[in-house]
Amino acid sequence: QPFMPLASLRCSPDVHHFLCQAFIPACTEENKVIRPCREQCESVLSDCEKDIQVFGVTWPPELQCDKLDPCGFLDGSATPVTTPMTSSSSKRDLGFWCPLQLKTKPGHGSSFLGAQDCAPPCSNMYFKPHDIEFAKSFIGVCSIICLGATLFTFLTFLIDVKRFRYPERPIIFYAVCYSFVSLIYFIGFLLGNNAACTKASHPTGVETVVLGSQSKGCTLLFMLLYFFSIAGIVWWVILTITWFLAAGPKWSCEAIEKKAVWFHSAAWGIPGALTVMLLALNKVEGDNISGVCFVGLYDLDALRYFVLAPLCVGVIVGLFLILAGIVSLNNVRQVIQHDERNQEKLKKFMIRIGVFSCLYLVPLVTLLACYTYEQSHRTTWENTWINDHCQEYSIPCSAKVAVVSKYVKGTLEKAFQLSLSVSYVHLLCRC
Repeated sequence: QPFMPLASLRCSPDVHHFLCQAFIPACTEENKVIRPCREQCESVLSDCEKDIQVFGVTWPPELQCDKLDPCGFLDGSATPVTTPMTSSSSKRDLGFWCPLQLKTKPGHGSSFLGAQDCAPPCSNMYFKPHDIEFAKSFIGVCSIICLGATLFTFLTFLIDVKRFRYPERPIIFYAVCYSFVSLIYFIGFLLGNNAACTKASHPTGVETVVLGSQSKGCTLLFMLLYFFSIAGIVWWVILTITWFLAAGPKWSCEAIEKKAVWFHSAAWGIPGALTVMLLALNKVEGDNISGVCFVGLYDLDALRYFVLAPLCVGVIVGLFLILAGIVSLNNVRQVIQHDERNQEKLKKFMIRIGVFSCLYLVPLVTLLACYTYEQSHRTTWENTWINDHCQEYSIPCSAKVAVVSKYVKGTLEKAFQLSLSVSYVHLLCRC
């Protein structure tokens, strides 16, 4: 496996034949093993010297050229035909080899498709250029609309603070969180790919996506975006808790407000702990579509545990509390059915809860479905991308998706576009 870059780059005309004789040697009718010869070894070492240094290939002692027999020593007629061996070996899954163009500086902890010191290209792996331009414009417009809507909510709160008491107070903090989220997306729109991408570290390389916390600008955008995104989810759960306390156990506004310290501790503490954990794990990733930095864009484990898991918990807990609160309010409504005035007030309150919950949960569940679909299919998309670019980058093609029809590739492209597009629509829907 360590010699695969030499074979893939074809650094010498004899390299493939030499490696086949070294690792898959043939036998003569006299049960003699045909080993590679000295002159062929010297030719390969001379031609591939630079690539051996670049890829850090350690030449084994048993293949030292001075230990091999001269080429004239072997019978030329016994030289095996290695083409069948090549075709059979190429069917094995050799994994992803990082091409020289995508190499990053060592020590930054960047990892792409399992290859260390490697990063994805800044030009998006799945979208066409005109799709990227549309997505960037779409995100920029959505962020402005969302910023205006959430700031309007917060400013109405500042005008009359006493009007927004518990259980409605968490809506204000929720709006503040998404003011920051939309502001960060707008900043990403203005920056383009300046924060999400970095210049090539190799002379023949291309611009690559930032992976890890080596970029201060990208790290700052990630911290703010992830922190306030998770804080928004926590405030939604707290909102359902306060509604349930008011509807079920019949807590007063003052009684709920006494627990505000605990609400704030959870709402800001949980996102803070998760953000610090991600920074410690070096899971910062640039988004070459929106221009911001987030988590789980290339690392499936990070997507599952730090994005999908909080979303699932927020949806399940919030939905359960909302339903429990509605059931409690409905029971109260049955008790006071002769009091028309209070019954009408209660009915309006239930309608407001239902409408707000739907406006929040429908886009959130849609986003959750898209993330779930993406994490279950992303491996296939990545293998398809490897097969489409393995010749361009001179790396082994993936054996997992050896043949992909145009129809299937088109379907995967559209599905991935739908997944990302709906996630950005969610930014607008939450307003």
